[in-house]
Amino acid sequence: MSYQITPHDPVGWHGTTILCVRRDGRVAMAGDGQVSLGQTVIKGNARKVRRIGPHSNILAGFAGATADAFTLLERLEAKLERYPEQLERACVELAKDWRTDRYLRRLEAMMLVADADRSFTLTGNGDVLEPEDGIVAIGSGGNYALSAARALMTVDGLSAEEIARRSMKIAGDICVYTNYSVTLETLGGEAS
Repeated sequence: MSYQITPHDPVGWHGTTILCVRRDGRVAMAGDGQVSLGQTVIKGNARKVRRIGPHSNILAGFAGATADAFTLLERLEAKLERYPEQLERACVELAKDWRTDRYLRRLEAMMLVADADRSFTLTGNGDVLEPEDGIVAIGSGGNYALSAARALMTVDGLSAEEIARRSMKIAGDICVYTNYSVTLETLGGEAS
């Protein structure tokens, strides 16, 4: 089962599409660079996908308020230091804190995280969700990227990277809050 979630958006900030695709032992995470406030593009080349963890072997992408997302990334990195090589446990521990801590509960962001084996969506509701089919997306253009990726998974010979890039292009063609300035990070076997 694939899913897409968009963070609560009380102030009108938009502009994130994050997509994670798994195929043939590889994982690709892509995020566009657009940040908008209302009808105005504030920035076009924001970096919303990055490598984290003690060995930079975990990919993280975020949607929502940037400062809130960076707070969550820092907290996740601390959990990964405490629980090395245990991504699921680190995610669950962060989700518990996020849901119960008075300060963290107010954060307006969501995250996708992935290692070479598993992907998770983390939300402020305490959710730690793992897709069944290896595809997950969040943000304003997440539904478009998710739909495109699911369709492209039926095409033989496309790598996770190619599916992610093509899906992000399609999302950018449709969603006014998604642009073509894409950051793409990969993990796993040899690139095709």
